Amino acid sequence: MAFLSTHASELNGLVGASQDISPATNSDEALIARVAKGDRQALKLLYGRHHVKIFRFALRLMTDEAAAEDVVSDVFLAVWRRAGRFEGRAQVSTWLFGIARHKVLSRLRARTNDPLDDEVAESIEDPADSPEVTMQKEQHRMLLQDCLTQLSATHREIVDLVYYHGKKIEEAASILGVPLNTVKTRMFYARKRIGELIAAKGLTPAHI
Repeated sequence: MAFLSTHASELNGLVGASQDISPATNSDEALIARVAKGDRQALKLLYGRHHVKIFRFALRLMTDEAAAEDVVSDVFLAVWRRAGRFEGRAQVSTWLFGIARHKVLSRLRARTNDPLDDEVAESIEDPADSPEVTMQKEQHRMLLQDCLTQLSATHREIVDLVYYHGKKIEEAASILGVPLNTVKTRMFYARKRIGELIAAKGLTPAHI
C-alpha cells in the first residue's frame, strides 16, 4: 500500500533508506527503540508489519480508502516523531491502534456533515478471507457485515477491534481510552444488538 497522504513525501523519504537489522533487534519494541534513535529501516519494517491492519481499522470506521490511507501515513509519521515517548506500558500494536483511532476521530470531527454518532455507510470485505471459504461461512460473513452497518459507531468500533483485529478487552480499553467495564458493557450491548438483528431475519443469533 502506498503512502497516499499529505505527508507522503516526507514519510517516503523516511522509509527510503535501508540498513541491516539483526533478528535480535527485530521485535516491535526493539524496532520502536531504534526508530526513537532515528533508524529509518526500523520504521520501514514496523510499517510493513502493521500498516495493513491499521488501514483496515481506519477504513471500517471511515469507509473512504483515500482517507484511510491518509490515516496510515499520519500514524507512521507520528511514530517517527513520537517513538521516544513509547513507555512500553502496552503492546506496540495497541499503541499504534490508539494513534490511529485519534487520527480517525480527528478527521471525522473535521467533517461538518458527518457527525461522530452517525452510522458508517457500509463495512468492507476482509481481504484475509480465504477464496476457498464455504458458502455457509460466506453467507454468515455477509450477514454479520450487514448487521455491523446497523450498529452505532461506538459499538462497531468495539466489535472491529476485538473480532477483526483480535484485541483483548484490556487492549481495546487502552486503545479507546475508556475504563475496562465500559468496554465490557459496550461489547455486551453490541453482541445483544447483533443477535436481535439476526433474529429479526428469522435466523439463529450468531455466537459473537
